[in-house]
Amino acid sequence: MKKHIETKLSHLQDFATIQDPYGASHFPIYNTGTFDLKKQDGEKIYDYTRSDNPTREALENLFTEAENGAGCVCTHTGIAAVALLFETVLKANSEVLVEADCYGGTFRLLKIFQGKYNIKVHFADFQSEPGLENILKNNKIDLVLCESPTNPGLKIIDLGMVSVIAKKYNALFAVDNSLATFISQRPLDLGADFSLFSTTKYISGHGSVVAGAIVAKTEELAKEIHYYANAHGRSQNPMDVFLISLGIPTLKIRMREHQDNSIKIAKFLKKQSFIKAVLHPGLEDHPQHRLATYQMDFIPGVFCAEFINKEFAEKFIENTKIFGEKCSFGSPDSRVEIPAKISHATFSEEELAAIGITPSTVRFSIGLENVDDLIDDIKQAIK
Repeated sequence: MKKHIETKLSHLQDFATIQDPYGASHFPIYNTGTFDLKKQDGEKIYDYTRSDNPTREALENLFTEAENGAGCVCTHTGIAAVALLFETVLKANSEVLVEADCYGGTFRLLKIFQGKYNIKVHFADFQSEPGLENILKNNKIDLVLCESPTNPGLKIIDLGMVSVIAKKYNALFAVDNSLATFISQRPLDLGADFSLFSTTKYISGHGSVVAGAIVAKTEELAKEIHYYANAHGRSQNPMDVFLISLGIPTLKIRMREHQDNSIKIAKFLKKQSFIKAVLHPGLEDHPQHRLATYQMDFIPGVFCAEFINKEFAEKFIENTKIFGEKCSFGSPDSRVEIPAKISHATFSEEELAAIGITPSTVRFSIGLENVDDLIDDIKQAIK
């Protein structure tokens, strides 16, 4: 009998396929560096936690199942999952095609790879099918990488379209699925070769740990990411795996609440005189609203608002009581930040302008508070 994803996540120990001899209903923490080979007689033999660990393998099996993949590696941070992708796929002089509106940490990492390994990076607008085709046709691209929705520009990328073009030119295609999560969007089903995500955010849901994961579509690619994770020491420790797992059963109901709360806040802000524009994929005036509702089951609780000027934006953030000025997203508490100041400080002003971000742009991550309290906080912050 086929089980729906929320049923699997609610019974994660059963679907993680790591059997505990005592019937634990949540997989136990094997917080050990080594295992005694003489005392094991199961199908799977463990020797060293960097290479394999039952706790981590349970979560990797669950993510593999959730993303409809062939294998997964849980990493010690979200950006480590991106680094592992690069370490697995790229070599000196490789060429990468990346959506211009990408996470600041990915952008910084690409700059490092450019300098150290002579990686050539092509930035492009992934909404332009002819533009993508032109770059892939005229360059030897090894890897195509994008987020959807993008962060912080909130563009929705047609992942099926990108995958078709990437495969036409024999390039691997990876999607950063951090904002949408697998409860909402499954990139591998849309043609991607890798789905990677920061589990720090919505998947953990508590803001208590930093972590990441990468899921491969084929067994061959899965073996490669496991090999390089072991070689480079990218694997996540068992205690952090356990902390991540605590939020997983409630992921679907949390994502629905994040979505509904953020749409209400976005609609309220649109009516305010101090706001020039609001960019939220859940609003009908978003340029890719129809694609967003087609491609995702839930709209993430992250959106951007353009304030009338930089000074007003900064004063607003200073005055809020419930909204903290914090980076990251996906936790129960609502937060605001100016991307140019925090998450995307690596970008130049020109690079930010190219993706529609200014010093007056404020990114909102709406949490699980009562919406009326959040609106009251906004009102008092602008008096």
